[in-house]
Amino acid sequence: MLVYQTHLATSDRPAAQDTRTLCTLFNQLTAESCPRHYNFHMHSVYSDGRLRPEAIMEQAVTLGLKGLAITDHHSADGYRQAQRWLDDWKQSLPDAPTPRLWTGVEINADLMGAEVHILGYGYNPDHPVIQPYLQGEKVQGAAFGAQQVIDSIHAAGGLAVLAHPARYRKSASKLIPQAAKLGIDGSEAYYSYNNPDPWVPSPKETAQVQKLNAAHGLYSTCGTDTHGLSLLRRMS
Repeated sequence: MLVYQTHLATSDRPAAQDTRTLCTLFNQLTAESCPRHYNFHMHSVYSDGRLRPEAIMEQAVTLGLKGLAITDHHSADGYRQAQRWLDDWKQSLPDAPTPRLWTGVEINADLMGAEVHILGYGYNPDHPVIQPYLQGEKVQGAAFGAQQVIDSIHAAGGLAVLAHPARYRKSASKLIPQAAKLGIDGSEAYYSYNNPDPWVPSPKETAQVQKLNAAHGLYSTCGTDTHGLSLLRRMS
């Protein structure tokens, strides 16, 4: 699946859809990457978060984030608003350090009879195939299957990642191998399951997911899953 995805990014794609650079970054992430360098999981007021996209971007600049994605549930509206803010920021301060913003979304799906969340990155939010998943609520029927969600993200030019794989009623040791068979590109290894302050990835779960990702050729991604007022924690 990694070979499949690396050809998707071409020089004429918008920066927010540059999956080639994103793949390179995913290969370089460590437990220290998040939350002060990269953060690929957060929510705005366009789903169940408390921050407006503009406030997310302001925090990203203040923190000195190098790269991020707003992954609202079944919506790209937060990303679009953040991208407008970022475009204005670059125009007004062309020489200022600027975080890299990618498209993102979090989609509910059925995997092995368990409802899981699949993150999409670097996809084209205007592509017709992804539109059913950007209407503000989870889909029904065949489109709810993990295979269809992964295939739709790929068809829209993006990367698909299993969010917080140790949070579901089926174990990560079962879900990750099956997701890999379906063509998923990665799973979220660096994730905190108990909202500590300061934020740190949960050691036991991180080690388990890293091992499974390595065994199945998947990227290990990171994110705070922010729903509150600080990008440095899950809830605040």
